[in-house]
Amino acid sequence: MHKYYMETYDLLYDKEENLFARDTRFVWNGTADDRKAGNGQKIFWSRGNGWVIGGLALMLEEMPKNYEHRNFYVNLFKEMAAKIKKIQPKDGLWRVSLLEPEAWPHGETSGSGFYTFALAWGINNGILDKGEYAGTVKKAWKALTEIQQADGKVTWVQNIGYDPKPASADSWQNFGTGAFLMAGSEVRKMK
Repeated sequence: MHKYYMETYDLLYDKEENLFARDTRFVWNGTADDRKAGNGQKIFWSRGNGWVIGGLALMLEEMPKNYEHRNFYVNLFKEMAAKIKKIQPKDGLWRVSLLEPEAWPHGETSGSGFYTFALAWGINNGILDKGEYAGTVKKAWKALTEIQQADGKVTWVQNIGYDPKPASADSWQNFGTGAFLMAGSEVRKMK
């Protein structure tokens, strides 16, 4: 597992931004061919990075405490958590393109759900400092619960795609609901 994870990490992790590129089409090489957001920033997809940090939480939960590479995964989780916390918009929901929040008028639920889950999990498992991260989690959870419709439907989920695209009050996907439920399960455990 570690060998294959490192192949992906070495290929897609941006050590300056502490985020993962969606795939090699979004890796910056310092050339004119680099894909850029409308504001000139690198493009980092919210849900893609949500899958990574959420996956790290689930991996760490199952990983033996004495696993020889555990510190690598804990440190990666902390790096990503710090970046996610730093770029959280005022309304609590992260945008589909993480470094281009001004291009999107509303937050996106699946990425925001995964971040809320991961940060709350980090607090609940003593990896993240509650005093530093609880406000971020609470703000995100409040925003997520305001999106949930009276019938339980969770909207503002970007449709399936390979890059950031707008979501709407009508867009939903099963994985958006799943991220919402994962977030709620960890937020409920926070003391």
